[in-house]
Amino acid sequence: MAKNLLIVESPTKSKTLKKFLGRGFDVIASGGHIKDLPKSKLGVDIAHKFKPDYVNITGKAKIIKELRDKAGSCNQIYLAPDPDREGEAIAYHIANELNKINKKIFRVTFNEITKKAVTDGIKNAGKIDLKKVYA
Repeated sequence: MAKNLLIVESPTKSKTLKKFLGRGFDVIASGGHIKDLPKSKLGVDIAHKFKPDYVNITGKAKIIKELRDKAGSCNQIYLAPDPDREGEAIAYHIANELNKINKKIFRVTFNEITKKAVTDGIKNAGKIDLKKVYA
Protein backbone atom coordinates (compact mmCIF):
# COMPACT_ATOMS: atom_id res chain seq x y z
CA MET A 1 0.00 0.00 0.00
CA ALA A 2 1.40 3.38 -0.99
CA LYS A 3 1.64 5.92 1.78
CA ASN A 4 1.37 9.66 1.89
CA LEU A 5 4.50 11.69 2.56
CA LEU A 6 4.69 14.55 5.07
CA ILE A 7 7.81 16.71 4.94
CA VAL A 8 8.72 18.95 7.87
CA GLU A 9 11.84 20.95 8.78
CA SER A 10 12.81 19.42 12.12
CA PRO A 11 13.85 15.80 12.78
CA THR A 12 12.42 16.07 16.31
CA LYS A 13 9.08 17.24 14.94
CA SER A 14 9.05 14.40 12.39
CA LYS A 15 9.23 11.76 15.14
CA THR A 16 6.28 13.26 17.00
CA LEU A 17 4.19 13.63 13.84
CA LYS A 18 4.88 10.04 12.79
CA LYS A 19 3.27 8.90 16.06
CA PHE A 20 0.18 11.04 15.34
CA LEU A 21 -0.25 9.93 11.72
CA GLY A 22 0.53 6.22 11.95
CA ARG A 23 1.17 3.76 9.15
CA GLY A 24 -0.52 5.75 6.38
CA PHE A 25 2.27 8.33 6.36
CA ASP A 26 6.00 8.53 5.98
CA VAL A 27 7.33 11.61 7.75
CA ILE A 28 10.70 13.06 6.74
CA ALA A 29 12.59 16.13 7.94
CA SER A 30 14.36 18.30 5.37
CA GLY A 31 16.59 19.85 8.01
CA GLY A 32 15.67 23.30 6.73
CA HIS A 33 16.52 24.68 3.31
CA ILE A 34 17.67 22.32 0.54
CA LYS A 35 18.47 25.10 -1.97
CA ASP A 36 20.26 28.44 -1.80
CA LEU A 37 21.86 30.97 -4.08
CA PRO A 38 25.39 29.94 -5.09
CA LYS A 39 28.24 31.44 -3.10
CA SER A 40 30.69 31.33 -6.01
CA LYS A 41 28.82 33.66 -8.37
CA LEU A 42 26.13 36.33 -8.49
CA GLY A 43 23.25 33.84 -8.35
CA VAL A 44 20.76 35.81 -10.41
CA ASP A 45 20.16 36.00 -14.13
CA ILE A 46 20.23 39.73 -14.86
CA ALA A 47 19.08 39.23 -18.47
CA HIS A 48 15.88 37.53 -17.27
CA LYS A 49 14.50 40.02 -14.73
CA PHE A 50 16.97 38.99 -12.03
CA LYS A 51 15.64 35.43 -11.90
CA PRO A 52 17.38 33.59 -9.02
CA ASP A 53 19.61 30.63 -9.85
CA TYR A 54 19.17 28.28 -6.89
CA VAL A 55 21.53 25.35 -6.32
CA ASN A 56 21.43 22.38 -3.96
CA ILE A 57 23.04 23.16 -0.62
CA THR A 58 26.26 21.25 0.02
CA GLY A 59 25.55 18.35 2.35
CA LYS A 60 21.87 18.03 1.36
CA ALA A 61 22.33 15.41 -1.40
CA LYS A 62 21.35 12.53 0.89
CA ILE A 63 18.09 14.12 2.05
CA ILE A 64 17.23 15.25 -1.50
CA LYS A 65 17.72 11.68 -2.73
CA GLU A 66 15.55 10.33 0.10
CA LEU A 67 12.82 12.86 -0.70
CA ARG A 68 12.91 11.94 -4.40
CA ASP A 69 12.80 8.21 -3.64
CA LYS A 70 9.81 8.60 -1.31
CA ALA A 71 8.03 10.97 -3.72
CA GLY A 72 8.07 8.35 -6.44
CA SER A 73 6.28 5.77 -4.34
CA CYS A 74 3.75 7.82 -2.36
CA ASN A 75 0.18 8.86 -3.08
CA GLN A 76 0.41 12.51 -2.07
CA ILE A 77 3.07 14.83 -0.70
CA TYR A 78 2.27 17.25 2.10
CA LEU A 79 4.80 20.01 2.71
CA ALA A 80 4.71 21.19 6.32
CA PRO A 81 7.72 23.40 7.01
CA ASP A 82 7.10 26.17 9.53
CA PRO A 83 4.20 28.55 8.74
CA ASP A 84 6.38 31.59 8.02
CA ARG A 85 8.16 33.13 5.02
CA GLU A 86 11.20 30.87 5.40
CA GLY A 87 8.99 27.79 5.68
CA GLU A 88 7.14 28.84 2.55
CA ALA A 89 10.46 29.16 0.68
CA ILE A 90 11.54 25.72 1.91
CA ALA A 91 8.22 24.24 0.75
CA TYR A 92 8.61 25.96 -2.63
CA HIS A 93 12.08 24.56 -3.25
CA ILE A 94 11.08 21.06 -2.16
CA ALA A 95 8.00 21.20 -4.40
CA ASN A 96 10.12 22.27 -7.37
CA GLU A 97 12.48 19.38 -6.71
CA LEU A 98 9.70 16.78 -6.40
CA ASN A 99 7.02 17.87 -8.88
CA LYS A 100 8.90 16.14 -11.70
CA ILE A 101 8.26 12.87 -9.84
CA ASN A 102 4.85 13.40 -8.22
CA LYS A 103 2.42 16.23 -9.06
CA LYS A 104 0.19 15.69 -6.01
CA ILE A 105 1.93 18.20 -3.74
CA PHE A 106 0.09 20.24 -1.10
CA ARG A 107 1.09 22.85 1.48
CA VAL A 108 0.08 22.14 5.06
CA THR A 109 0.27 24.60 7.94
CA PHE A 110 -0.37 24.18 11.63
CA ASN A 111 0.56 26.35 14.59
CA GLU A 112 0.83 23.68 17.25
CA ILE A 113 2.06 20.11 17.39
CA THR A 114 -1.13 18.31 18.39
CA LYS A 115 -2.87 15.48 16.61
CA LYS A 116 -5.93 17.65 15.94
CA ALA A 117 -3.92 20.58 14.56
CA VAL A 118 -1.91 18.31 12.27
CA THR A 119 -4.88 16.31 10.96
CA ASP A 120 -6.87 19.54 10.44
CA GLY A 121 -3.89 20.99 8.56
CA ILE A 122 -3.79 17.96 6.27
CA LYS A 123 -7.55 18.09 5.67
CA ASN A 124 -7.24 21.78 4.75
CA ALA A 125 -4.07 21.45 2.68
CA GLY A 126 -3.66 23.99 -0.07
CA LYS A 127 -1.11 25.66 -2.29
CA ILE A 128 2.20 27.31 -1.55
CA ASP A 129 1.80 31.05 -0.94
CA LEU A 130 3.99 32.53 -3.67
CA LYS A 131 3.63 36.03 -2.21
CA LYS A 132 5.53 34.82 0.86
CA VAL A 133 8.10 33.01 -1.28
CA TYR A 134 8.88 36.12 -3.32
CA ALA A 135 8.70 38.55 -0.37
